[in-house]
Amino acid sequence: MSTGKQLLSYALTFKRIIIAALIMLTISVAADLAGPFIAKTVIDQHILGLESVWYEAGKGDSTVKFHGSYYKREKYFSDNEEKGKSARILQAGRSFVFINSDLKFDGKRSFKDGKLTVRQGKKTAVYQAFLLSPGEVLAFSRPEIPMIIKLLAIYFGLLVVSSIFQYGEKLWLQTSANRIIQKMREDIFSHIQRLPIKYFDNLPAGKVVSRITNDTEAIRELYVTVLATFFTSAIYIAGIYIALFILNAKLAAICLLLLPILYGWMIVYRKYASKYNQVIRSRVSDINATVNESIQGMNIIQAFGREKETQQEFEKLNKEHFVYQNKMLNLNSMTSHNLVGVLRNLIFLAFIWYFGAQSLQADAAISLGMLYAFIDYINRLFQPVQGIVNQLANLEQAIVAGERVFKLMNEAGEDVSEETIPRYKGNVVFNDVSFGYKADEYVLKNINFEANHGQTVALVGHTGSGKSSIMNLLFRFYDSNKGKITIDGKDITSLPRQVIRKHMGIVLQDPYLFTGTIASNVSLNDPFVTREKVEKALKDVGAEKVFRNLENGYDEPVIEKGSTLSSGQRQLISFARALAFDPAILILDEATSNIDTETEAIIQKAMDVLKKGRTTFIIAHRLSTIRNADLILVLDRGKIVEQGNHEQLMEHRGRYYQMYQLQHKAG
Repeated sequence: MSTGKQLLSYALTFKRIIIAALIMLTISVAADLAGPFIAKTVIDQHILGLESVWYEAGKGDSTVKFHGSYYKREKYFSDNEEKGKSARILQAGRSFVFINSDLKFDGKRSFKDGKLTVRQGKKTAVYQAFLLSPGEVLAFSRPEIPMIIKLLAIYFGLLVVSSIFQYGEKLWLQTSANRIIQKMREDIFSHIQRLPIKYFDNLPAGKVVSRITNDTEAIRELYVTVLATFFTSAIYIAGIYIALFILNAKLAAICLLLLPILYGWMIVYRKYASKYNQVIRSRVSDINATVNESIQGMNIIQAFGREKETQQEFEKLNKEHFVYQNKMLNLNSMTSHNLVGVLRNLIFLAFIWYFGAQSLQADAAISLGMLYAFIDYINRLFQPVQGIVNQLANLEQAIVAGERVFKLMNEAGEDVSEETIPRYKGNVVFNDVSFGYKADEYVLKNINFEANHGQTVALVGHTGSGKSSIMNLLFRFYDSNKGKITIDGKDITSLPRQVIRKHMGIVLQDPYLFTGTIASNVSLNDPFVTREKVEKALKDVGAEKVFRNLENGYDEPVIEKGSTLSSGQRQLISFARALAFDPAILILDEATSNIDTETEAIIQKAMDVLKKGRTTFIIAHRLSTIRNADLILVLDRGKIVEQGNHEQLMEHRGRYYQMYQLQHKAG
């Protein structure tokens, strides 16, 4: 599915709110665009209505007394009302004159010595006329004032209606946009939980964070600003064109040339903007990754004096981001406002040419109201056009950001299974298992062993021999390329990963703690792990002695990664966490390697408690910690080269014996 379709599918999630907002927008636009029509009516029918045909009439409403007689405009006569002699009020230069007859034809007017002269080409007509004083002009205009006030009241009412519906439209559109982004972020974060561990091997955490935060924020601009502007502008442009066609179809057709020009510009703009934005979004992601990595490794950077080199690496990325941001700025500056300005001038040129030509034809004179309405609508036309052009940059950024976000979301994941199975015993069998993180580069080769319920199995060997890879396969962070792994006789690939892990616990060499408290890091906020279980687990691993002096006890705050705690304290919490979930299989991945001697003694004392009733796997470099293991697997370059208990392997005097002797002498 294309990026555009995926963005649309998210928008359709809240289509009811969006449709309601668009209906409100349509009403708002209709109310707003009715204004020039009302203004045209006020100007042509009422302000300039003096030049309409007047008739003598009896005294009454809408009549004006002049030279002893009463006159009323033609439009105010009822169907059955009798009309008297006709008369006209005409403007000649800056003055208004009154004549007791209608015009034979209209044309260029002049008034002198009580005579009105009208010339049209070679034709000339002269009429006896009376010059009107300002008071008399006002008197003839007075019947129009109630209608002008009424129309102005309607105009004001429409503005109020337009404002109310415009407020509602913006509120609902932006509310729906915020909900869309809220759902998108939830979906992305949820999808990350479904991705296999191997996906994150080659993707820095900073880049993932950038897609969830920066890229979704750019998409938010699409829904909040860009689409709202496009919807509003499209409806406004459609409404303005309808109004223009009602007023004058020929000029409206000329104005239609604006649309293909605008569309062509969008295609050209996107060609360059897309390329620039790809680089910009990528560099933002790289910058986030660099900052994240630098903060995580700040102690190493400062310890080895790498501040300057790290700064240079950051500046290189930042400079490239700056260069492409400037390219986008130049592209926008040279085109957006300039383009609209050029288009506006072209339309006004056509407008002046057309109305100038019309004014030369006496039989096709253009009214002042028509002129005002056209100028108003053409000015209004370029407001939405300007809005569209100005949002093209945000549109392109959002599309590029959308591509990055949906690339992550389109990665194959696995649904989190809610299936449950009874706690298994923990009989584990590796049957001729081979595995490689890369194709045809095996780190484990033909692994065969059996671990029975209640046994402790230790894995030893040099770094890179495959110890952790065996545990990764057992936990199903990865699946084997060849062979089969079974638990209680069931192939682990036949069960959902979450179901298998439900009855497993793991303690890593460098335990990860979350922001919260000591207690919440043990329970991980699982409702099935009660406070009593948390306290019992901490007590069983000997944590009571270590944490008893804390002011808040087990409710002591823990910040990210538990950086305020010692290695031993973090490891004790990790041990308690594994124990609280009562796993059938417990994995200790070099869990005591970073612990001081005193804390190690505490943990070693609690190990017997942890091992009871469960199968335990221990990965250890210090062989003294695994002397009591039921089975010791010695690995070398992905193969099991020796296996047995401590006494058997020492009697064999092989690789394990050599390793033990070296450590014993070193100790």
